[in-house]
Amino acid sequence: MADLDNFHLTPGATASDDTAVESKHFIHEFIEEDIAAGGRFAGMTVHTRFPPEPNGYLHIGHAKAIVIDFGTAEKYGGVCNLRMDDTNPSKEDVEYVEAIQEDIHWLGYDWGDRFYFASDYFPKMYDLACDLIRKGLAYVCEQTPEQMRASRGTLTSPGTPSPWRDRSPEESLDLFARMKAGEFADGSMVLRAKIDMASGNMNMRDPVLYRILRAHHHRTGDTWCIYPMYDYAHPIEDALECITHSLCSLEFEDHRPLYDWVVNNCDLPSKPRQIEFARLGINHTVMSKRKLRHLVEHQLVSGWDDPRLPTLGGLRRRGYTPKSIRNFCERIGVSKVNSTVEYSFLEHCLREDLNASATRVMAVLRPIKLVIDNYPADQTETFVVENNPEDPAAGTRAVSFSRELWIEADDFLQTPVKGYFRLYPGNEVRLKAAYVVRCTGCDKDENGSVVAIHATYDPDTRGGNTPDGRKVKGTIHWVDSQTALPAEVRLYDNLFTVADPDAADRNFLDSINPASLEILPEAKVEASLASYQVPASFQFLRLGYFCLDNGDSQPGHLVFNRSVSLKDSFNPKK
Repeated sequence: MADLDNFHLTPGATASDDTAVESKHFIHEFIEEDIAAGGRFAGMTVHTRFPPEPNGYLHIGHAKAIVIDFGTAEKYGGVCNLRMDDTNPSKEDVEYVEAIQEDIHWLGYDWGDRFYFASDYFPKMYDLACDLIRKGLAYVCEQTPEQMRASRGTLTSPGTPSPWRDRSPEESLDLFARMKAGEFADGSMVLRAKIDMASGNMNMRDPVLYRILRAHHHRTGDTWCIYPMYDYAHPIEDALECITHSLCSLEFEDHRPLYDWVVNNCDLPSKPRQIEFARLGINHTVMSKRKLRHLVEHQLVSGWDDPRLPTLGGLRRRGYTPKSIRNFCERIGVSKVNSTVEYSFLEHCLREDLNASATRVMAVLRPIKLVIDNYPADQTETFVVENNPEDPAAGTRAVSFSRELWIEADDFLQTPVKGYFRLYPGNEVRLKAAYVVRCTGCDKDENGSVVAIHATYDPDTRGGNTPDGRKVKGTIHWVDSQTALPAEVRLYDNLFTVADPDAADRNFLDSINPASLEILPEAKVEASLASYQVPASFQFLRLGYFCLDNGDSQPGHLVFNRSVSLKDSFNPKK
């Protein structure tokens, strides 16, 4: 279910009233307390940061964090840094650094000249670690990872101190320097904080601060063979950048005492406040970078920007707009309780935005020929239609019409069923914005398949009007066979067949939907679409919202992705 309790709308507002969305939540309440007179950061500029690890592409969950981090800074007239948390070189790459920057800019946020890397601070982190050793607050430990896990204890029993815990600061300093110099094998030694092996918080039981890891770093090359752990590096980075509020997801709540321990015991210029919020969960998808990477690397999807993925690159390629994603992130609210939002609400936000902005056009996905037998074979005409009835400023366009048209194959039945108001022998329908036509029959091939439909038109019904007042229940769309452009259309569905592919009792790979992508290579679209370029979005009348594919579409080979259907399945009262 969507986290509807956290939707904040002012009285009288509707879900489509963007200006009515109230964005104040518990994080803002904390900040207002901190910056008030006598508060922790009274008189200071609110300073946040967004610290992604460059080991993959950003997804919709990161978008929530981006909106919170950058949006909070904007709300209070502050600033937000962008910092790459590049402390794990084995999985990081400059490709991801560039993609992250592109995605944040696409969402509409900017960090100015405040772009940093955790690796910028490696020398300082090393010096601070040496200070901790001198203070007797850190030591070099030679336990194996297995021994360390075994001695850590349980939630109900204390841990067992390492035999190296009382090593002298002088010896630990010497060993730590030699670790840095590359004298020891990977995994043979670590630097641990000396805190409390009996602490009720497992994160405080002498956590590892540094490990030996020989891996080429995308920025520092092979300069370092020891790398800091996130729980040690992150608070130092925040404090060196004078961050006031370190906003992070809920799984770091138990790590907050260690965050504060590092800040309080290292010589740093500031003491940030860490505040946690619930991560974003959406049904029918996975958010784990590890799982997304598996899908990409095993070619189960076409890449990080596959439109079936929740990555921002994938959503952008599918036709999602920055506004729709920002609205989604703002309207699901910010809470301390993990919950799962329905994918249909994300679609609802996109549908709202595109309904107001997308150009209306006609396209036929599964074409069959309609021949209007009494229309002159050498005649053509044009109809002027609105580009978007919701926006008069969007203007109009001319649509050509001739004797032979393309219509959807399922707009014709030889034998109609109850409630079917489209074409069948003897029935009349409106051709959208053109004429009323009456079906007279069809042509079939040797296998009995319909290959063409025949009809006659009433010339007195230009524009779809019926001067005599007769009722015509059905209206269908069409494109002119003389001017229509060929196109490939891709229809996307959920990548997973179950709502919770991440459930502990299943392998997410077993739930992949084999019907998540349908390619229609023979579609026909209006000639006007030749003049548009990526990232143009359209409403294909009666069919849904579509966009030009930003990877494969080229002049002469148009490729469209279905962004979202016309039908809105989101129900806020469920």
